[in-house]
Amino acid sequence: MAEKNRLKGKRILIVDDEPDVLDTLAELLPMCDVTKASNFEEGKELLETRYFDLAILDIMGVNGYELLEIATERKVIPVMLTAHALSPESTVKSFKEGAASYIPKDEMGNITTYLNDILEAKANNRNFLWRWLDRFADYYDEKYGPDWKDSDKEFWDKFPYI
Repeated sequence: MAEKNRLKGKRILIVDDEPDVLDTLAELLPMCDVTKASNFEEGKELLETRYFDLAILDIMGVNGYELLEIATERKVIPVMLTAHALSPESTVKSFKEGAASYIPKDEMGNITTYLNDILEAKANNRNFLWRWLDRFADYYDEKYGPDWKDSDKEFWDKFPYI
């Protein structure tokens, strides 16, 4: 219940080129004011002209990294959600470029939990990434093997204080 209360009324932009992902996320976030965009141009226009608390951005198909840059400039909390670009390297790139979280699409059913983590971190003046490894280390271990952090050891040694 706390998750829904923290998310209640939050303005969220979702940018993804897959209509089923847009619809599923909107259904999972009925307590929020959700705006959907299905391409880069639409997402860019909305980020530049309207206020959002959070932006959930796909990487492939909508130029998610450019949208990440715009969201960060506009002080919108960016969350990357991806399937095809999922890798330890793109995770690090997303965090280095300002993403508050990086969520595999097959985990989007738990989106309220992950967004709640971010809003809780914001409310308590914590780094947005404070709970990310707790949530995803096992997932990454299973998918990429136990050495997945070795590709950028310096980054992960400082995580979440990057």
